[in-house]
Formats: sequence, C-alpha cells, structure tokens
Amino acid sequence: MNRIVLVTGGSSGIGKAVASRFRASGDTVVITGRGAERLESAAAEIDARPIACDATDPRQVAELAAELGDHLDVLVNMAGGNTDLLRDEAANLEQLAEAWRANLDANLLSAVLTTAAVLDKLRPGGTIVNVGSIGAEYASTSYGAAKAALAAWNAGLSSEVGPKGLTANLIAPGYIEETEFFHGKLSDQRRAALIDATHNGRPGRPGDVAELAFFLASEGARHLTGQTLHVNGGAHTTR
Repeated sequence: MNRIVLVTGGSSGIGKAVASRFRASGDTVVITGRGAERLESAAAEIDARPIACDATDPRQVAELAAELGDHLDVLVNMAGGNTDLLRDEAANLEQLAEAWRANLDANLLSAVLTTAAVLDKLRPGGTIVNVGSIGAEYASTSYGAAKAALAAWNAGLSSEVGPKGLTANLIAPGYIEETEFFHGKLSDQRRAALIDATHNGRPGRPGDVAELAFFLASEGARHLTGQTLHVNGGAHTTR
C-alpha cells in the first residue's frame, strides 16, 4: 500500500507484530523504542526504519517528529506497559505518587505527546490507533487507571481529528502471550486463570492485535472511530 506508518514501542511483542503486519502489506514502517540495540535488531528483522525515542520525553518526541518527514498515514501508540511490575510495592505516599506518575507517563502521556507531535503530518484518510488494556475495566491500580484515561482521551481525540479526515480508535487487549509484559512474574496458576476466563479457551497472541490494527487503518474501517475494541477472547464482554 506504501503508506507511512509509525509504531511506538515497536521493537518487541505486540508492537513488533503490528509493525511487521503493516510492513508485510508494503507500507513504509518506522518503529521506536528506548533500547537502541533491540530496536536496531527488530528493525533489521522486519525491514523497518528505527528511531530511538522515549515517548515520555517531550524533547525526544519532538526530535522523532522532526526526523519523520512531512507526511504520515498511520500512528500506532503502542509504547507503554505496567511499570508497577518493575518496582517494589509503595511503602509511603511519596512512593505511591511516584508509582502512579510512572504508569500515567508510560501509558497516557506517551500517547498524548506522540500524537500531538505528529498530528499535523497525518494525511486525510489516516488513522490513529491507541493500545489500551483489559485492565482499564478493573482500574484499581495505576496501570488500569492510566489505560482507562487513555480510552477516555481516545474518545475525545476522535472528535478532534474527525474533521481532519482521520479516525482514532483504541484496542484493548486481554491476556497476550509471547510478550514480556509480565517480566517473568506470571505464575502458572494466574496464567491458567486468565485463559479460563476466555470463551474460546486460548491466550491472545500479538497477531490478534496486529490484524485488528491493520483493519482499523483500512478503507473498510473509515466509519469506525472513537471506539474501544476489545481483543480478549470474551474475557470481558460489552453490549
């Protein structure tokens, strides 16, 4: 198709699968990530252009936007993750505040900054895909609350970009295997419970999200905007 596609957090897991799916269709794909070595390796594997960027850093995001060129067709805000899994439980209010800010920065601010930086580059007919989480439906943690905020922001973003000929949707994955999301902290019992909660009896895979992201950027999805689309095998249902 030869569109220009930007996937933040595209060096591994779901982000890499999304980038690979667009590249397989002939699109020009740019991926970002914080780890330069992993980013370069992923880019070489899927034939994408790597640009190192921490999406929570305004200066780095501005530099990313400057490197992209004048035009963009698809933005996938994949960068994020549960930062609580990388730190000890908060022992006081100061640590609690720091923990909540970390997840808000990683999962909400990263998407807001990147979108603001590249919005004027997106051509009519383009799309923005934000990646949330089933955790937003049980937002008792900083991660869930950050993803819930991302979904609310996406709905407002859709009304802002619609007059520009753009769509904005959010994909909310459930449990997805073949990623590093849990950083080795997922027990066998918890994994089994997550799979048992589905209707189809299997874990999600990065390709499940990648295919939906690709569809949302297609001509057939032009009247689909402002939505949260769940990819969880029925673990959370909507009506």
